Amino acid sequence: MKTPSQILPDWESSLLNSAQQVQDLSLTIPLWVEKRGPHSEIVFSTRIRLARNLAKHFFPSSAPAAELTTVSDEVCAAVSKSGALTQPTFVEMDYLAQLDRLVLVERRLASPALADRKGSARIILGAGEYASIMTNEEDHLRLQSFQSGLSVRAAWQKLERIDEELSNHLDYAFSQQLGFLTACPTNTGTGMRVSVLVHLPALVLLDQMGKTSRKFAKLGLTIRGFFGEGTEVIGNVFQISNQLTLGCSEDDTLGLIEQVAEQLIELEQKARAQLLADKKLNLEDKVWRIYGVLRYARSLSSGEFLNFLSLIRLGLDLKILTGWSETLLQELMLVTQPGHMQKWHKASRVTEKRDKLRADIVKNKLKLTGQ
Repeated sequence: MKTPSQILPDWESSLLNSAQQVQDLSLTIPLWVEKRGPHSEIVFSTRIRLARNLAKHFFPSSAPAAELTTVSDEVCAAVSKSGALTQPTFVEMDYLAQLDRLVLVERRLASPALADRKGSARIILGAGEYASIMTNEEDHLRLQSFQSGLSVRAAWQKLERIDEELSNHLDYAFSQQLGFLTACPTNTGTGMRVSVLVHLPALVLLDQMGKTSRKFAKLGLTIRGFFGEGTEVIGNVFQISNQLTLGCSEDDTLGLIEQVAEQLIELEQKARAQLLADKKLNLEDKVWRIYGVLRYARSLSSGEFLNFLSLIRLGLDLKILTGWSETLLQELMLVTQPGHMQKWHKASRVTEKRDKLRADIVKNKLKLTGQ
């Protein structure tokens, strides 16, 4: 006799195991994080997001709970039929504890807004976390594609295919005059947001980020913190993304972000060369002081460690330090965040205890003990 889960569609069965799936996910490193993409010493990652809504349904902020469930069901069924995502995993947010939601935010699979949402909101993940879909955040669908380094075209190629396959099974809200219709007018048009996470410690140390931000703001770009809108800048990592989607083609947006990212790479490289030429001793002192702190610290907060890690990465890139891989540092950025600390290492929810454990983990991972 078949169990109830065996007679359900695959995506419904998957939803029933949401908590276990996030648990399993939290103990892995996304494949796009492990890989080393173009210019990855400065550009950590590329993400492209598409906002889509279904015709004949209210936007999530106005829809009753039953309608939101219908939307999520339609999207899940379409993903299963289309094969848009490889080996999809379906996660129901209502089945998750707060810690599981935090883990998804830290992996950039859920926005902070989705993590706080009550009602029928889901995340659908593709293999390796290269692509994912959020349902019923600000819009019915938020399609996302991730790549390591500056890989705008590769990320778009993957996401465009997913979008086209889903459009064969879903009736998108679309206007011949305006383009794709979205809950926020700033997303209407292509619905595309292209963003790159860039590491710019030299520009920060030379106090050039203010001028740089103003320059790119004139091009219709925004510069935000690590997790996007409303978040602070930590570890000298900035998220650069387009602001406008109406009246711009997808190719225009891709080209703009590529161009700006290449300019930022050049500016950061020049700033690093200037630091070595004019302030080498000061820079070496900063890097080695951080090395000493990491070696002997008894406690490290998450934000504090990410700020330290920024200078360690800069020291490695400029050959002031040697011996650690870029992949190891990328891994540490993820697994030392509060949610992952609690999942990977059974860290206490008590901040003081977690910070002490983080200091020990960093020393062990970087092999700073016993030196």
